[in-house]
Amino acid sequence: DELKLLNTWFSPFGSRVKLALHLKGLSYDYVEEDLTNKSQLLLESNPVHKKVPVLFHKGKALCESMVIVDYIEEAFADAGPPLLPSDLYERAIARFWVAFIETKVALPASCAT
Repeated sequence: DELKLLNTWFSPFGSRVKLALHLKGLSYDYVEEDLTNKSQLLLESNPVHKKVPVLFHKGKALCESMVIVDYIEEAFADAGPPLLPSDLYERAIARFWVAFIETKVALPASCAT
């Protein structure tokens, strides 16, 4: 289950994915992306937004940080602690706060995924 993360050091969304990988105890290759000179790998793996983070698992690319976090939670359910509460209401509240932070906190447009 080879994992590779395309990211940049200042992306809060990439940090979200890195935290999820860390909490699950998963090892991965980290590839620092230069957003002023985007790699062909980034452009091909995220053709819609052309932004980080992008997680590769078994050679397939996943984009959008919360999509990636949900994938990590489901694909590696037996690894580490759960990333979201098991209670449906509590999970909904957690997702509310994720959406609130994403829409209400000013972040650089270049790293907003």
